[in-house]
Amino acid sequence: MPALFITGSGTDVGKTFVVAGLTRAFREQGRDVEVLKPIVSGFNPADPSTSDPAVLLEALGRPASSENLALVSPLRFSAPLSPDMAAAAEGRAIDMAEVKAFCDEALARTTDVLLIEGIGGVMVPLNAAKTQLDLMCALNLPLIFVGGSYLGAISHSLTALDVLRANRLTVRAVVISETPDSSVGLDATLATLANFTSAPLLALVRNASTASNEAVFAGLASLI
Repeated sequence: MPALFITGSGTDVGKTFVVAGLTRAFREQGRDVEVLKPIVSGFNPADPSTSDPAVLLEALGRPASSENLALVSPLRFSAPLSPDMAAAAEGRAIDMAEVKAFCDEALARTTDVLLIEGIGGVMVPLNAAKTQLDLMCALNLPLIFVGGSYLGAISHSLTALDVLRANRLTVRAVVISETPDSSVGLDATLATLANFTSAPLLALVRNASTASNEAVFAGLASLI
């Protein structure tokens, strides 16, 4: 049973875009796919339609009902902050053991493919003592790493990939999602990263045709 954790170099690099596209690719293949994003911040309960969980549910072909949102993202916080700060703003704290248990339960009932999207970057704090890296190490699932092509993205990606490698986590593929209006070329970013990682490198062009990016997602699915 393939199960993957999708992480990245930071926030807004395209993780949800990748998970949604990969979900559609698996469904196109006739696979039974489930998706989780256990923690989400910047969530507006009055208008969940544009939230990351809603995007993932749309990819699954399901409505963004309260029940479905809870099944995908049980920990939803309003403030657009790191998870520890967003939880604290509501007088709450994230229990990593509970997050892991939520993921383990989904793993136990999944019959085919499970995709788990992390929040923010590799080292984003979940609470005062644990980061997302701790969660990934506890789950010990193969990873898809998502980075951008903005100025500085190469250093951010290589730093994150080095941390993952040092913690003996397996990176199945690196996806570079083009940063709009970047001064750095997407091809140049890929060429440089290829010098420092042996994982397959895939590129997503933000303004490309749907068919073009769907081909990338199909290729990514074939690596799993």
